[in-house]
Amino acid sequence: MAIKQKSKVYPRDIEESNPAKETLYDKVQKLRAEYVWANKIPIEYLRPFENHPYKVIDNEEMQNLIDSIDERGILTPLTVRKISGTEYEIISGHRRFYAAKKLGFDMIPAFIYELTYEEAVIAMVDANLQREHILPSEKAKAYKMKMDAIKSQGKRTDLTSDQVGPKLAVEEISKNDSASQVKRYIRLTNLIPDLLNLVDEGKIALTPAVELSYLNEVEQADLVEEIRVCEATPNLSQAQRLRAISREEGLTPEHIGEILAEDKANQKPTIKFSVEKLKTVAPKVKESDLENFVMKACEHYYRYLQRQRNRDAR
Repeated sequence: MAIKQKSKVYPRDIEESNPAKETLYDKVQKLRAEYVWANKIPIEYLRPFENHPYKVIDNEEMQNLIDSIDERGILTPLTVRKISGTEYEIISGHRRFYAAKKLGFDMIPAFIYELTYEEAVIAMVDANLQREHILPSEKAKAYKMKMDAIKSQGKRTDLTSDQVGPKLAVEEISKNDSASQVKRYIRLTNLIPDLLNLVDEGKIALTPAVELSYLNEVEQADLVEEIRVCEATPNLSQAQRLRAISREEGLTPEHIGEILAEDKANQKPTIKFSVEKLKTVAPKVKESDLENFVMKACEHYYRYLQRQRNRDAR
């Protein structure tokens, strides 16, 4: 089945008319606004982006998207590029594509752009970085892919210091994170999957995870096992010591076990609340004041329980 190509967008032509050095994502978004139509592409012609770093998870959020598309259809077309006679690679819209497959759609609306692989990587990363919830592992892999794409375009990058080539290169990799933060995230790609999952789950913070990324794979695997046995994860100080021992003499399971067995503040039991749930009972309270709000509510309730007990004791 032939797909009628309604328009072509050439990124290099766009560059000439954009002296402000907008990202490719910005330029594509502007061009989108000029059109009210989109191509209809058979779903079997669409392919996920190769090594796509963003996870498509079948969770409650996905079910909400499926319900929305089932009711109203796909309101925002996918962005794709043609990679063969009948194959199109998805640049943005992987979650919409997944939902459409679940619903049994035959055709999907999409904007088709002519992009090189490097241009497509940059557009894919930028489009998905606009999402509200991004896991550390997703951002790490995305920044790494974008950095490699920029290098392939012949632009100089330097992540051995806090500078990434000239200032423009830093801005091209991320508008929201500093060069130092970009470097930290890219270091996470050196973690084995089990450790990276612990970072995604919030059990290991970003900075300690960066220190752990310098351990070799055997040491990282030993660390995962000791975390399971000790039911504890390393804080920054411990992660730094683990890295130092690894560099100086080699890290053994015994070293890891001794360090993880230490008492530390970040292993004390904590209670976490969903901000969204708290907002349902305190919609006018600022997020910065929610902890104080909860503490006062608990104090009031505790005094209420005391009065009840006193009445029952009479």
